[in-house]
Amino acid sequence: MGHSGDTMINIARDFSRAPAGRYVTDGPNSGERFRDQILIPALNKKDTITLELDGTRGYGSSFLEEAFGGLKRAGWAAVDLISRIKFRTVDPSLVSEIHSYWR
Repeated sequence: MGHSGDTMINIARDFSRAPAGRYVTDGPNSGERFRDQILIPALNKKDTITLELDGTRGYGSSFLEEAFGGLKRAGWAAVDLISRIKFRTVDPSLVSEIHSYWR
């Protein structure tokens, strides 16, 4: 159980085991849909977000860039994103890639 103000999102369970594509037009499990339907509502609640990245079949760069880079383009400050979104994964290179989209 997280304390209030903490949102836990397990991408494989809460979104898709096969996240893929950049835009909604690329398919139902796109980075755009994940950002707009899951990430932004959680950020708007002013919560700290813990994202469980493991359990999917993998991530394409187009999904990650649209989901996470798209937050910066939508006006979220990198410093806020880094302080409010934490990641759980056995693959630290995923976190490095996501952080690179916030620079």
